[in-house]
Amino acid sequence: MSSTRENPVAPKDSPRRRLSREERLRQLLDVSWKLVAAEGTDALTLGRLAEEAGVTKPVVYDHFGTRNGLLAALYQDFDARQTALIDAAIAASKPSLKDKAGVIAGSYVDCVLTQGREIPEVLAALSGSPELAAVKRQYQQAFIGKCQNILAPFAGPQGVPLAGLWAMLGAADALSHAAVAGDISEAQARDELQETILAMVKRAK
Repeated sequence: MSSTRENPVAPKDSPRRRLSREERLRQLLDVSWKLVAAEGTDALTLGRLAEEAGVTKPVVYDHFGTRNGLLAALYQDFDARQTALIDAAIAASKPSLKDKAGVIAGSYVDCVLTQGREIPEVLAALSGSPELAAVKRQYQQAFIGKCQNILAPFAGPQGVPLAGLWAMLGAADALSHAAVAGDISEAQARDELQETILAMVKRAK
């Protein structure tokens, strides 16, 4: 009497580990950046993000609430990376004005270039809403305050004027985005921004 040998039961797939809230947020932000890079901010809706991330819509709504909330979170994510990059570079730089100016210029340009054309898209979307424009302005003011503190030891008793710092920020954005577009090189953007910062501090002495 012959016996048939049954195939062993295939082991069950191990369940996927549930992402923590912080890990899920990181995943959603990464997918959002990729979507903006591929199709622009017009394609970035909460429903589309849920589809691309492979999650349900309530998960996305729980993290961002609205599309404006998502755009604000993207800008906050960009600002956090930019701040970390500048802080690390400043801590490692030499205590001279030229070095500090070079670090501010290089870090700003590097961060924008790393994000590619996505950040101009997000910035444009932020400007389209008073609520989002306020978010953008908040982070701009924080960046200006950081630069003011870094450059204060090299300026006169009154410090670096706010008007000059706002002009520097405008130059930083314009030069970085020109480098992203390929109109100028990364080195040209860095060098010109560094010279702008040096001239601004020199006028403040």
